[in-house]
Amino acid sequence: MLGLVLVLAAAAAMMSCVLTWIVRAAARRRGLTDSPGVAAQVKHVRRIPNVGGIAIFWAIVGPMLAGLLALRVLGDETVGDFWPSIGPFLEGMRGQTPLAAGFAGSLLLLHLAGLIDDRRPLGPGSKLAVMFGAALVMVTGFDVRLLTFLDSYVGGQWLSISLTVIWLVAITNALNFMDNMDGLAGGVGVVAGSLFLAAALLNEQWFVAMTLALLVGALVGFLVFNFPWRRDGATIFMGDGGSLVVGFLLAFLTVRTTYIDPQGRGEVAATSGAWYGVLMPVFVLAVPLYDMASVVVIRLSQGRSPFIGDRQHFSHRLLHRGLSVRQALAVICGCTAVTGISGIIVGRVAPWQAALLGGQSLIVVAILALYEHASRPKAIDRTAGAEP
Repeated sequence: MLGLVLVLAAAAAMMSCVLTWIVRAAARRRGLTDSPGVAAQVKHVRRIPNVGGIAIFWAIVGPMLAGLLALRVLGDETVGDFWPSIGPFLEGMRGQTPLAAGFAGSLLLLHLAGLIDDRRPLGPGSKLAVMFGAALVMVTGFDVRLLTFLDSYVGGQWLSISLTVIWLVAITNALNFMDNMDGLAGGVGVVAGSLFLAAALLNEQWFVAMTLALLVGALVGFLVFNFPWRRDGATIFMGDGGSLVVGFLLAFLTVRTTYIDPQGRGEVAATSGAWYGVLMPVFVLAVPLYDMASVVVIRLSQGRSPFIGDRQHFSHRLLHRGLSVRQALAVICGCTAVTGISGIIVGRVAPWQAALLGGQSLIVVAILALYEHASRPKAIDRTAGAEP
């Protein structure tokens, strides 16, 4: 199965790269470039296509639906002859079809809303309504919930449902907020997705692992055109049509991933089962959450709406302190990797070791905050290569 996961990642990368090239060419001909945004929004508008999310979406959803359709149509012998290692997992993979279809539908809803917003800004209220709608569909329609053990203490499912909806919307927004500089949302998505993929592989959760492989591959292919290789930066943006999809996909798959194994499944039973394993997503997404929390606090302190974009994100603040775009990318993606690597094993260690890992991640975030507090912005605004 590991071989299939790697094949899916490579296929998604190639598909995304080709689709991004096609979408970029078509968008240039039709003038589908970045727009000023909603009233009072502060952004550095560049005449660059911002519909790269189309390539990301189809590089993920296309292979996922094609694979599930093939499993439903083809017989066990045909699939087994083509890929013998899949045989023992066929029944479980086919059982995921309704969930996968509902998930793809939710991603499509977010993708279309994002594409519309990229062309004609919807406003924060409308975008939040779509996010909550997609989250409620998955939580109530397919029983996708976090921390279900808490329901026994409150006499009902309302607590786990509420927490899951809030988590899905918060992480979707966090990744949407990160889409403010060339290569940033894609780079953070690759790092976070790879770490979640490692956790899914350790717990032998193959549907989650295959979906994460598609995400990582799709983002790698897109980054060929979105990373600031040159001084003038990216040649295409993912836009909200991509960032909302990436954020919701990461949020959903963190809910579906098992971080603790209290029943004891196979080889992982000897080293997993600690309750604090559920904190793994917080470790991996600590830096995006820091960016979202800090920019919301800054905007509220200025009497501004936290949902109206500006150039005060963590990445912008690093640029204002003298870092180049690529240096800022390295700092943010590197710190995401540092905190996230600790998260992979947090549910498999003793309590005192988990406390050390948690302390390490908190120190990383604290150092970032201390650096920002102690340093002063430069007189010049280095905006070259920065997305709005």
